[in-house]
Amino acid sequence: MQATRLAIPDVVLIEPKVFGDARGFFYESFNQRAFNQATGTDYQFVQDNHSRSSKGVLRGLHYQIQQPQGKLVRVAQGAVFDVAVDIRKSSPTFGQWVGAELSADNHRQLWVPPGFAHGFVVLSDTAEFLYKTTDYYAPAHERCIAWNDPDLSIDWPDLCMAPVLSAKDSAGCPLVSADFFN
Repeated sequence: MQATRLAIPDVVLIEPKVFGDARGFFYESFNQRAFNQATGTDYQFVQDNHSRSSKGVLRGLHYQIQQPQGKLVRVAQGAVFDVAVDIRKSSPTFGQWVGAELSADNHRQLWVPPGFAHGFVVLSDTAEFLYKTTDYYAPAHERCIAWNDPDLSIDWPDLCMAPVLSAKDSAGCPLVSADFFN
């Protein structure tokens, strides 16, 4: 696999080696040893999640203030624009974001460590989004930062439509009043 540290170095874009021919393709979507080496971490994953969304659905920016989750995310069908926002107050990149297009065609994965808010918007007609987490879902500790917070200035792709949001995501708070990590 090829691992590329993004503008926020703790966030890593992972591109597996894909072996393809006329029959289709094969790639190893996860290998603990290779992941640890690529990210320089020793996290273990405890939960796998799978969502399906329609074009224009925007999920995020989510995080858990207790039981923070690192996420290894990928797309099995379709395409998304995926975003990680550093909300670690002591970090030199606090309040900054990075984004990458993940798709079934490019096979990319993004490692979003604990201490980041995470979200994505669906670019294709539908997308199936899969992710591994380093801690269990804890709804009492879940928080949401507004996807369109002007202080973040996330450069979301132009979808020629308003994003489709859940009630929870519509009520996301601005970064300035969010709960942070130290």
